[in-house]
Amino acid sequence: MVPPSPRILHRIPLVVLLLLLAPSSVMAAKCLFISSYHQGYEWSDGVENGLRSTLLDRCELKQFDMDSKRHKDEVSIKKAALEAKKLIEAWMPDVVIIADDNAAKYLIQPFFKDHRIPFVFCGINWNVDGYGFPYSNATGMVEVAPIDALFDKVRHILGGVHRAIYIGANTLTEKKNLKRFERAASKSGITLESRLLTTTKDWLTAYAEAQGFDFIVIGSNSGINDWKAVSVLEAVQTTTKKLTLTNHGWMMPYTLLGLTKIPEEQGEWAALAALAILDGTKPTDIPIVSNRKWEMWINHSILVQSGIVIPESLIRKAKKVN
Repeated sequence: MVPPSPRILHRIPLVVLLLLLAPSSVMAAKCLFISSYHQGYEWSDGVENGLRSTLLDRCELKQFDMDSKRHKDEVSIKKAALEAKKLIEAWMPDVVIIADDNAAKYLIQPFFKDHRIPFVFCGINWNVDGYGFPYSNATGMVEVAPIDALFDKVRHILGGVHRAIYIGANTLTEKKNLKRFERAASKSGITLESRLLTTTKDWLTAYAEAQGFDFIVIGSNSGINDWKAVSVLEAVQTTTKKLTLTNHGWMMPYTLLGLTKIPEEQGEWAALAALAILDGTKPTDIPIVSNRKWEMWINHSILVQSGIVIPESLIRKAKKVN
């Protein structure tokens, strides 16, 4: 930018003059991204990638990770939420984007409901009723899984099924997921048992027990902090005799069949909503929506050793796990 001529500097108010002479980055909008989890967790990384690739240089982006998968006790989560609150109050972003349930439950709901700062959420599982949305200052994308479609695939492969088991981590997100699977199973006449666990040893014990069921739903391992991938891979490669399925992409190395959510979709949508708000759209004018995209996966190494027969029509449609 060319500075004003010295002959007219005396006519310009000091504040305006400082703005004219300041670097353009000072003028940029400020976007704050608060993740409930941590970098290195595949879901969070996907949301972040979608967010950053869409925002590009449209705003100055700062990120805060609550790390509530690895530190999941309520004291730690509340402490992280308070740190995020202090950051918001100190930095005063133009829009805040949050990902996943804990940021909604422990940050937006108690501190920023109907606040003047706009919020965009994504990754909240299944529905937002528990957090009292919609607020006047918030909109977002809800994360849902294709459970009915998964159960349809089970019936297509196995025919009649009656007993299933759900294995996952003992976390808030997994408890919400389990409730949805229980509801869908009941509707389908399937008895669904569950094991929500905190250690790899307990997971392996549950997986061995699960071979006595008609099929196995593999929930997330995030929250099992001592996860031993090599031990789990060895177990599933040698002991799997029943169909396993998941809706988590990062669990496909341990699972035969997956219909998985795409985290980048959540980040991309949240970024577009944030940009619309920066351009003057009110959060209340942006409807709360659910994700719409899925990917189907098959893990051939587990398929071959299990002896389970998958229809060729499904195999052709699915992506292959290496």
